[in-house]
Amino acid sequence: MIKSLRILLVEDNQTDVQLIKRQIGKIVESPLIEVCENMEDCRQHLVNFAPDVVLSDYNLPTCTGLDIMELVKDFDSEIEFIFITGTIQDEELAANTILSGASGYILKKHMNVLSEKLEPLFKKLVVNMVAREELRERIRNNKITVNQIYDYLDQINTDNKEHVENIEKIKSAINRFKVNDDEDS
Repeated sequence: MIKSLRILLVEDNQTDVQLIKRQIGKIVESPLIEVCENMEDCRQHLVNFAPDVVLSDYNLPTCTGLDIMELVKDFDSEIEFIFITGTIQDEELAANTILSGASGYILKKHMNVLSEKLEPLFKKLVVNMVAREELRERIRNNKITVNQIYDYLDQINTDNKEHVENIEKIKSAINRFKVNDDEDS
């Protein structure tokens, strides 16, 4: 992938952090990766780092991955969220993470092929980002057009005021002329 991604990694195991970073480096050129392991740090990174995607372990020291996902989705429901965990062994629990809003989950036992598992999810993310960028550009252009229309309408309104004032002056001059003409008669 050419596009750089802003990735927030919520993980408490430093060995896993290094392995995940290495695997991401195989598919993302110049990824920007921030790491945290609790709710408060995650909240700070959401505000100050503005990630494109959050990768999270399920079992964390002070909370669960579902807590992290809820925080992320409450902050911005458009941020993609992917579990990378060794905890989800139960298919029902895995399905519930997807139903709760996760874009996917990958088991840590597949860490050696993590890049292959992340690549389709990241490609989808990039396509969605491009689509949103195009939408944002159209909205921006529409706002410019609307502002130009408002400017034009304000200008017409100003011109109309001048025209009305000039017409009133002309009427006043005509009335004075009529009054003078009537007095002369």
